[in-house]
Amino acid sequence: MVQTPIPQHEKDKKVSKLEQLKERSDFLREPLASELKNDSTHFSNDALQILKYHGSYQQDNRDNRAKGQEKDYQMMLRTRNPGGYIPPELYLTLDKLSEEYGNHTLRVTTRQGFQVHGILKQNLKTAISDIVRNMGSTLGACGDVNRNVLAPPAPFKNKPEYLYAWEYAEKIADLLTPQTGAYYEIWLDGEKAISAEEAPEVKAARERNGNGTVFKEGEEPIYGEHYMPRKFKIALTVPGDNSIDVYTNDISLVVITNEGGELEGFNVLAGGGLGRTHNKEETFARMSDEIGFIAKEDVYDLVKAIVATQRDYGDRYNRRHARMKYLLYDWGVDKFKAKLEEYFGKAIAPFRDLPEWKYQDYLGWYEQGDGKLFFGISVENGRVKDKGNWQLKTALREIVEQYNLPLRLSANHNILIYDIAPEQKEEIAKILQQRGIETNPDAIDPLVRYSIACPALPTCGLAIAESERALPGIIDRLRTLLNKLSMSEEHFVVRMTGCPNGCARPYMAELGFVGSAPDKYQVWLGGTPDQTQLAQPYEQRMPIEDLESFLEPILIYFKQERQTGESFGTFCDRVGFDAIRQFSANYTLGSYMEDTSKKRKFRKNQRRVSVPDELFPRLKEVAQKEGRPMNQIIAEALNDYFGKEKETQ
Repeated sequence: MVQTPIPQHEKDKKVSKLEQLKERSDFLREPLASELKNDSTHFSNDALQILKYHGSYQQDNRDNRAKGQEKDYQMMLRTRNPGGYIPPELYLTLDKLSEEYGNHTLRVTTRQGFQVHGILKQNLKTAISDIVRNMGSTLGACGDVNRNVLAPPAPFKNKPEYLYAWEYAEKIADLLTPQTGAYYEIWLDGEKAISAEEAPEVKAARERNGNGTVFKEGEEPIYGEHYMPRKFKIALTVPGDNSIDVYTNDISLVVITNEGGELEGFNVLAGGGLGRTHNKEETFARMSDEIGFIAKEDVYDLVKAIVATQRDYGDRYNRRHARMKYLLYDWGVDKFKAKLEEYFGKAIAPFRDLPEWKYQDYLGWYEQGDGKLFFGISVENGRVKDKGNWQLKTALREIVEQYNLPLRLSANHNILIYDIAPEQKEEIAKILQQRGIETNPDAIDPLVRYSIACPALPTCGLAIAESERALPGIIDRLRTLLNKLSMSEEHFVVRMTGCPNGCARPYMAELGFVGSAPDKYQVWLGGTPDQTQLAQPYEQRMPIEDLESFLEPILIYFKQERQTGESFGTFCDRVGFDAIRQFSANYTLGSYMEDTSKKRKFRKNQRRVSVPDELFPRLKEVAQKEGRPMNQIIAEALNDYFGKEKETQ
């Protein structure tokens, strides 16, 4: 089987420059280690590519760009904490670092980590070393390796399946953590900080070669010197709990227990991923496929086998085609499973039946099952900050300092405080309320509660349009529109990203906005409230100023034709985009006010006429510019045509 850094079948293929850089880096050391010592405000392109594996991106504040001046360079640090676990000492360290070296905020990510923005290059070593010395790590939070492993954040101590999800998220993260000594050499001068002891079975599994899953030489037994073709994402969950977007990961493992709550094994899904590129149809969002069931004693070897399959057969030339979802798409599940079983060494059992998936956010007060409580806090767009009377950052600092409580971060960028003694509940609630934090989740507008946005501008270098800074205002406009349409009780899942890479998972939303140009967004419709179906692109470049006029006819159509209990996303998928466009074309803005007690119907003798796809955008643009319905413009054009035809007869 495979025993070389790049498999023999890849030898005749071209590889990207980044693959060559990884090979030259001496297992993620250079040129990063050398450049960290110089006085420059930023790293070279080669060094910043290696920096990613250490958990940091080089960015610049795009609001401060000025012609002829150097960019306002700063680093973003991202933590790696499986299952979203943040011990109290780590939280206080991150809080302190954000004040001393960052931009005074923390950002909860959609992979259950924290990001600290605004760190200068000269302070990066101090920041990383402080994180590591306080039970944290940034190693592998970015780069072509396994990223942070997800698990449901709910600390149910009386539900063993949740504890198994936490346990194996931690162990699989350990299994796939880069083994290079570069991280501790560069950031801690070779000192390896004291951390939790790695489980013996994890260490044994990493060293066990099986059928070519492990390299015999070098510092990286699983990754080799080229690491993975692209980033790799894993999640664990329990049956029915879709708090982690189960279909969007390279690997998702679902805990399977017997009636006594004992772990039997895991259902395995593979091949999910959402990143894509505008105008590149060969790139696309994809949901994972069911692979089968694996017994608990085989889970590490199975994960290694999947990693090895992607490592050795994933595309190392075209990075847009390098995620494992494309391997599944190109090969099909049967071929992928056959190659996987070669590495694994035996057949994989059939996938076991599961209940329906339901999204959970765990906001508000819950009993843990061990006599203690946990409390889930809604963090709009994941930004932990103090702004006016809303002082979440101060509130969390006070609670963690006073009660020494751990946190769990959610994949919907919320925060759970747990292990709360019942006698502490009243005082903790008081601190939150005094700092302006809403403690009743039912009082939070569901449009806000279920929304997600990526950071985008001004720090993300990939952002095409606003996201985090824009979504609150867009949510307000959506709520105003719904109220105006007498749909005040309506809500749906809204997600927004500033580029098509999909960090906020907009392609699983009922209403997704994806930046396609400054102040313009692709609009995706048709996801579900529980994130079990991909949305589809409905509009390519909606100017954000047209939000209300764009959505009004769609929402009115939904209001008039929905089935009992049907969600907005499910409705859009059921009726189809052609019907939505047809209704919108015949809809007059504001006509909902004419008779709100009746459904708007076509007149008995009214006929429908389709518009060619290439003409529809032009027709819509003219209609919006002139403030007239599209069917009126079509009627005028036809009258003009028939009038000319009559003159020539």
